Amino acid sequence: MSAPRAGHPAMSGSPGSIAWAAADPYATALRTGRGPLFLRRADGWLLPLEVERWCGRADPVDLEVLDRCEGAVLDVGCGPGRLVAELAARGRTVLGVDVSEAAVEHTGRLGGTALRRSVFEPLPGEGRWDTVLLMDGNIGIGGDPAALLRRVAGLLRPGGLLIAETVPGHVDERARVEVVGTVRATAGGSAFPWARLGTPALLRYARRDGWRPLAQWETGGRCFAALRTRGTRSASSSAEPPNRTAVISSQRVRKPSGESPVASR
Repeated sequence: MSAPRAGHPAMSGSPGSIAWAAADPYATALRTGRGPLFLRRADGWLLPLEVERWCGRADPVDLEVLDRCEGAVLDVGCGPGRLVAELAARGRTVLGVDVSEAAVEHTGRLGGTALRRSVFEPLPGEGRWDTVLLMDGNIGIGGDPAALLRRVAGLLRPGGLLIAETVPGHVDERARVEVVGTVRATAGGSAFPWARLGTPALLRYARRDGWRPLAQWETGGRCFAALRTRGTRSASSSAEPPNRTAVISSQRVRKPSGESPVASR
């Protein structure tokens, strides 16, 4: 599969990212901290979204994941920010990115820092993050797992760590979906591309681009995989965050416009 290009649904300002960011049921759910909320395919199939868990504090399953993180952490699709807030409370260098203004605002209220931005836009510290998180189904962002994995590899330092949450079983699904707040909601024309992957499918995509599988585990009914990029892990990698000054300075602007530059690398 080809990498994102101008007009690709995963790119900033594209129909996919705009649809998710502007989905009123999603913003409403994050602001109230409760659902119901669903992803709906064109054929009517519904995937319930765990709004209450996302809007709460990190649970024991989350904490196990965070214990595996190395150095400075980038949480892609951070949502309402429970993981960013927990890492920040631990004194870690951490940044969340999300296309939803409501998600960024909620992250700030929890004590974390996030940028309103697509993962496919320029981001602070590119090529120097120690760990990238793709939790809560975010391996599906953009509907093109191979392209997303290549993008994540570019965000990480050589030998950096990706921890991704997958779905149980041998799932490899691409679809156009929309966010709805009720099972009987009428179509709003805001569909965007999404993907669902089980761990076997994730590992297939990852190996093609040279990722090295480290671990896979299941706990609390949730599935995870840890992978490392090409390159050698430095013995001091956990001691020095990626371009710490640039990351922190750019975090001060919580809701940059699409035209705003980010900190230089």
